[in-house]
Amino acid sequence: MYIDVNADEAWERLRASRWKPPGRAAGTASRRKTYAAALEQTEQMFRAAAVVGPATRPLQVFYGLSQAGRAIAAAAVALGGEEWRLVTHGIKASGFDKPFPDIEIRTDPPGTRGSFVRVSEVLDSPVWVKDAVRLEDLWDVLPLNLDYPLTGRDRPTPLFAAPSSIHPQDHALLSIPVCDIPDRVIDDGSRQALADFLTAYPAVARHESYVTTRALNLGAAATPEYTRYDHGGGELVVNWEMPQGSATAAERLEYLLTMTRPYAGQRYFLPVLAPMSRELHPLMAWWAVLYALSMLARYEPASWVTNISVDNSEHAVSIERLLEQALTHLPVLIADTITEVST
Repeated sequence: MYIDVNADEAWERLRASRWKPPGRAAGTASRRKTYAAALEQTEQMFRAAAVVGPATRPLQVFYGLSQAGRAIAAAAVALGGEEWRLVTHGIKASGFDKPFPDIEIRTDPPGTRGSFVRVSEVLDSPVWVKDAVRLEDLWDVLPLNLDYPLTGRDRPTPLFAAPSSIHPQDHALLSIPVCDIPDRVIDDGSRQALADFLTAYPAVARHESYVTTRALNLGAAATPEYTRYDHGGGELVVNWEMPQGSATAAERLEYLLTMTRPYAGQRYFLPVLAPMSRELHPLMAWWAVLYALSMLARYEPASWVTNISVDNSEHAVSIERLLEQALTHLPVLIADTITEVST
């Protein structure tokens, strides 16, 4: 999947925001100083990560993102008093003796001051405590990993939503193509296969209807009419009923925004992972994945070096690509998230 990002432009946005910090970062001297200092550390960490290899890159990238979390908290209008001050990571990784995709990740409880928990709450993104989430599940939440699986399992991956296809005339239905539906669903072709697949995507599962093929046999149920891609997978035009009835294009777009998550200027339906109550914010999916990789690199260096060896690991190229893309995708996500929480 090609995602258009401009890291240099994102760094310019972040640097330009420091003289007049957004949101509550402008409210007190301490928040203002933290905002500026945290972003300076973030940028320096990322610049350092760009000149090292994968043996140490997850350390610089994760701690750069962690410092960005402090800038996000400082700017967040939802955090008053001293709530913006973050302590501890708020997230834990274990199971480093397991295969790489099976590394386990848990978070601290809701309401605690750990960085992951507090930033998640600002972004209406879930945390989980008792039941661990596997690294592979979090890996697959990231849109850039669509073509880089860790195993051959049936994956719940992001579904791209195409806002530009919203019809300009007033209408009672929001209708858009839902993209990147996997081959296994399309090959089956049945309504049941689609319904089973969409259980991981509650917002899509609440649709009113979708485009169907014409039934060939009298009395037969019409089946989803997919448009296939040459490179695999496909899309389906899905319809949602607008709560207020007939609505403008702007109102239908706003409704779509409530059902999707942002990623580098695009919108996605993301899967809801067990045991979570809703989908992760993409920035927090990045945070969880990079935390696990940084802990593995830091505390199990021999295992990490094996995992990134193209001679010894099936995951090495996927890991290399993820860490390369982190340097370009994350500045954009950080800048967009600061705008999101400070508005």
